[in-house]
Amino acid sequence: MLAVTAVLAAFALSAAVLRLLLLPRVAAWFLDHPNERSLHASPVPRTGGLGIMLAVIIGMLLAGGNGLLVALAVSLTLLSLFDDWKSLPSGVRLLGHLTVAVIFVLVFFPDANWITLLLLMLAVGWMTNLYNFMDGADGLAGGMAVVGFGTYAVAAWLAGNSQFALESVSIAAAATAFLIFNFPPARMFMGDSGSIPLGFLAAALGLVGYRQELWPLWFPLVVFGPFVADASVTIVRRVLRGERIWQAHRSHYYQRLVLAGWTHRRLVFAEYGLMLISSIAALLALRQLLSVQLLILGGLAAVYTLIGSAVDRRARLQGK
Repeated sequence: MLAVTAVLAAFALSAAVLRLLLLPRVAAWFLDHPNERSLHASPVPRTGGLGIMLAVIIGMLLAGGNGLLVALAVSLTLLSLFDDWKSLPSGVRLLGHLTVAVIFVLVFFPDANWITLLLLMLAVGWMTNLYNFMDGADGLAGGMAVVGFGTYAVAAWLAGNSQFALESVSIAAAATAFLIFNFPPARMFMGDSGSIPLGFLAAALGLVGYRQELWPLWFPLVVFGPFVADASVTIVRRVLRGERIWQAHRSHYYQRLVLAGWTHRRLVFAEYGLMLISSIAALLALRQLLSVQLLILGGLAAVYTLIGSAVDRRARLQGK
C-alpha cells in the first residue's frame, strides 16, 4: 500500500504543480529564450524542474529515503532554480555542484582512499553536469529519467531491496508526469532546476546501489549510457578542437540530428529505443558470469559506435 501511495503521490503532485507553473504569471518569470545552443525558436517556460523535484522529494521521503541525499538534491534544486531565474556565473554553479559531490562522497564512502574519493567526486560532478548538457530537446531528459530510474527500481527489486526500488520508481513517476507537458512539442522545459538534481541523483543512487551491493559499478553507467556516451564523446572532441567547453554549443549527437532535419518526435523515439536497449542490456548482464557480461556490454558498445559513426557520416555528407 505504501508503495502505491508513494508512486501515485509523486505522479499526482508533479502533474499538479507543473500545471500551476504553466500559468502565465508564473511562467513569465522563468522563460528559456533561444540562444546558440537552443533547438527551439520561441521562449518556453523552464519551470518544470521545480514541479519534478517537489514530487521527487516527497516521494523519496515517503519511501524512507536518506535524509542527507534528499537535502543535497534540495540544495541543488534551489541553486539551479536561482540560476534559471538570474543566470549565475558558471564558476559559481560548478562550485555548488562540486561541493554537493564532495559532501556526498565523504559521507557515503568514508573508508575510501583519497584516489577513490577524488575519482568518485569527479564522477558525481560530471554526471550532474552531463545530464544538464543533454537536456536540449523536447522529451529527452524526462524520458531518460523515466527509463533510467525505472531500471534502477527493477534492479533493486530483483535484488530484494524494496525501499531502494520505491525511491527510484517515485523519481520515474514524477518524470512521467513531466512528459505530459514536455513531450514534443513541449509546453515546458525542466531547466537546470530539474536536470542538475536529476543528474546528481542518477550518480548518487547509482553509487549507493553499488555500495549496498545491488549492482556492480558499471551498471549506472550503462543504464544512463545514452547520455554518458553522447556528452562524454562530445566534450572530448571539443577539448581536442581547442574549443571553450563552458560555452553554449550545438554539437551533441542529438542536437546534430535535429539540425540535420530530424523532428523532435523522431529524435526522442530513437533515443527512447536506445535507452531501453541500454537498460535491458544492463539488466540482462547484471547476474551473469564476467565473460557473458563482457559479451553483452561489448555488443552494446558496438551499437553506440555504429550509431555515432552514422551520425558523423551524415554530418560530413551535409557539410556540417
